[in-house]
Order: sequence, then structure tokens, then C-alpha cells
Amino acid sequence: MRKVIYGINLTLDGCCDHTKGVGYEGVHEYFTDLMRDVDLIVYGRKTYELMIPFWPDVAKKQSMSKASNEFARVFDSIDKLVFSKTLDRVEDKNTRIVRTNPGDEILKLKQEQGKNISLGGVTLPSQLIELGLVDEYHFVFQPLVAGEGRRLFEETNLQEKLELKLVDSKILKSGCVALRYLKQ
Repeated sequence: MRKVIYGINLTLDGCCDHTKGVGYEGVHEYFTDLMRDVDLIVYGRKTYELMIPFWPDVAKKQSMSKASNEFARVFDSIDKLVFSKTLDRVEDKNTRIVRTNPGDEILKLKQEQGKNISLGGVTLPSQLIELGLVDEYHFVFQPLVAGEGRRLFEETNLQEKLELKLVDSKILKSGCVALRYLKQ
């Protein structure tokens, strides 16, 4: 069975607003390594529109740092699925729009052969976490206190507490701390 892996950058005060963080090299390297074991990336519309066309453009132009360019190259090579009721079309060749129930679709995808499934964003992951469909969590805490902005899990309504087991931790050169948890 394929695993659904949720990864997100956070500030120390739990802010997950992409405008509040910094694009540290080590963070790009960390997520590039994570993506090497993935053959499908899943987003909701908002996160999809943040990532596309930005990263495919970087992949094509190789216009950023070495670590960012490599992340872009790996990211661009992976198939993507975007859940949206409002998106009419997608910008890149290896993305498809899905309008069905996210829980049903992810459950079906987990049963298929393949590598892991990467999950990004906030709203869609919250829905899938509520349904118990996320197997692994990668939280990368940046050495910043945002003081404002959207907080992780503020929209999540769990039926019971979610217990996680820490299986790896890594301190990056930037001072970011990457924590990897498995659902128990």
C-alpha cells in the first residue's frame, strides 16, 4: 500500500503562511530528498496555484540556487493531482484535476501500485488527516516567529487526538529543524 506523506514548512509559532517563511537552501534539499520517493503530488487549488507555474518555470530556466533548481527539476518531473471544483484547466502537462470526494480518491490511490503520495497545503491535508488517510508527517520548523498568519491545524476537526511517533529529526544548517512522524 502506498503511503500518503504530508510535508509543510512552519514558523516556530505554528504559522504556515508561505509569505512568512524563508526559502532556505537546506529546506529545498530536504524536500527534494523526500520527493525522490514520490510519484504523485496532491494539492488543493490554492496550493496548486502557488506551486504552478512557479516551480516548472524554475525547472526550465534553472534560474535560482543549485538547491532550488534541483527541487524544481524533481518537482516538475512528478505527476500531480489537484482537487478543485472551480479550476477549469491546469497549467502543466503532468497534472490532472479531480472533482470527486478527496477521501474516496485518496483511499483508491493508496491501494494502487506505485511510490509514495506527497500531500501539500493546509485545507485539503486537514480534511485527509480528519479521515485518517495521512500516514507520515514532515514538519520543517524555520527559526522564525511570524506573530501572525494562518496556523496549522486551526481548521482540523479530529474525532480523537492524533498520536504520532517521532522517527527522525534533523537540524539543518539554517537552524531549521525537520521532524518526521509516523501515525501510530
